[in-house]
Amino acid sequence: MARLWRGGTALVWAGLVLWGGWWLLSHPLPDHWNPLTPLDVAAPVTPLTGLKLRAALRSTEACFAALDGQARLTRMAPLRESATCFIDPRLRLDRAGRADLVPVETTCAIALRLTMWEHHVLQPAAETAFGQGIAALHHQSSYNCRPIRMTGGAGTRMSSHATAEAIDIRGVVLADGQRVDLLGNWGGSTPEAEFYRAARDGACRWFSTVLGPEFNRLHADHFHLQSTGWGTCR
Repeated sequence: MARLWRGGTALVWAGLVLWGGWWLLSHPLPDHWNPLTPLDVAAPVTPLTGLKLRAALRSTEACFAALDGQARLTRMAPLRESATCFIDPRLRLDRAGRADLVPVETTCAIALRLTMWEHHVLQPAAETAFGQGIAALHHQSSYNCRPIRMTGGAGTRMSSHATAEAIDIRGVVLADGQRVDLLGNWGGSTPEAEFYRAARDGACRWFSTVLGPEFNRLHADHFHLQSTGWGTCR
């Protein structure tokens, strides 16, 4: 009897698998719900988006492919100043999504995460807060061969900027040309403050480390957005 039951169960599972395969062939999933299709920056966010992003970041070519048509960049030869100061892979980025930047040399990981943040967080947050989109992002560079800055002085470890695995964003320019800086616009309940809080909270979804005014006084005027780390969001 037990053998017959196990045999019947196996047949049921086999039938379900065959039915599932037929259903998927007859009703193909949208790409953003299909775990086998690569990341599309502009696609709606689903529970699979994070997995697709991580898959794109595991391969240099997949990362650049995800940015194709979604950012304006130039691929560059790797830069290596020393064993602790380098950019690889290296690119020159001057637009992320619809937002222009003063050209910045950075990694593909930062460019892709920044573009995801621009598309899925910054533009919607600006429309909500200001009734218009963002035309440009102001940054404080990505690559900088230096130790971590501490409130008491330089630290003993190298900064993530030494490998361009971070970028510092200090403000935005709205579509009408108005510049809105983080400095002076963090506290309170103004549209500017609400925008920057939404920007910080949303950045924590797309970056591994996010540091801002609530972290320490060194970050009062910018968001430190990092592609490495363990989920710090302050």
